[in-house]
Amino acid sequence: MSLIIFLQETLVDYGAFAAIGAGLAAIGAGIGIGQIGGSAMEAMARQPEMQGKLQGSAIVLIAFVEAVALFAVVVSLIK
Repeated sequence: MSLIIFLQETLVDYGAFAAIGAGLAAIGAGIGIGQIGGSAMEAMARQPEMQGKLQGSAIVLIAFVEAVALFAVVVSLIK
């Protein structure tokens, strides 16, 4: 009986967990964008004539990574 009362009275603040989730999303986005940028630079160094196509594709992929990271931050901050 006392365990049920204890569990009902215990309130957990998820603010710290939300902050950790938002930070992990930002770190993941930074790593992803770095990988995309590095791979694009390596590909442009190997085939300079494809620079326009590679740069456009890299920009689109970076936008997708940023969108997913922003979505993750918003989800982590919603209670």
